[in-house]
Formats: sequence, structure tokens, C-alpha cells
Amino acid sequence: MPHLTIEYSANLDERVDFDRLCRTIHKTILGTGLFEIGAVRVRTISTNHYAIADLMPENSFIDMSFRIGRGRSDSEKQATGAAIFDAVTQELAGLFDTPHFALSLEIREIDPELSWKKNAIHPRLRQQGN
Repeated sequence: MPHLTIEYSANLDERVDFDRLCRTIHKTILGTGLFEIGAVRVRTISTNHYAIADLMPENSFIDMSFRIGRGRSDSEKQATGAAIFDAVTQELAGLFDTPHFALSLEIREIDPELSWKKNAIHPRLRQQGN
């Protein structure tokens, strides 16, 4: 872990460079110094069907869910959330020029007793010194 999932309304497909946004978030997460490179995942899920606020077709959203393992202090989690939210807000500044966009972020800690993982990427990156 950490895994950040960007769920968004499909009407943003032509307005947002999601590849660049994912890379910006990836860089921001690594920039905190709290997470190992082999664990970072940033991905998008486009939603084709949605009903937002007053149902105007221009309305759009991005909802980010950041799942992390335990072991970070509240201040570390708050600083990480603020860094991610600020980077995304800057990246998407133009969307806030209209009254039709909503952005959210939630951080969730994963219970290690209820989480299973197997990662072949970690050994390779650790061997390379990453």
C-alpha cells in the first residue's frame, strides 16, 4: 500500500489528462517520503452513469480514495492528504472556473488482519536500491 483510486464522471474524459494527473499524484505520494516506491498505485475508474447535484449535464466530479496501511501518525496522514489535494487542485484549476465541478479525497487505513498481498515488484526495486 498505498493505493489511490480516482473515480470520476465520464464527462471529464475530454477535459482532464488523467495520465498526467496519475503521474502528478504518484510523484506527490513518493515526495512525502512515507511510502516505498514498489507499493504505490494510482489508477482511475470512469463512471458512465451518475446523477450529480441538480442533474445539470455539465456537473462533474472526481472522488479520490487513498487506502494506506497502518503505521503513520495522524499528522503524517493529514500532511499527505493535504499534499495530494493541493497538487490535484492545482492540476485541475480550470475546472473550478465553472460552478459544475466537485473534488473530494478520503484516506482510509487498511486493517492488516483483513488484507492479503503478494508483490513481485518490491524485491526487484529493493535490489536496485529503490
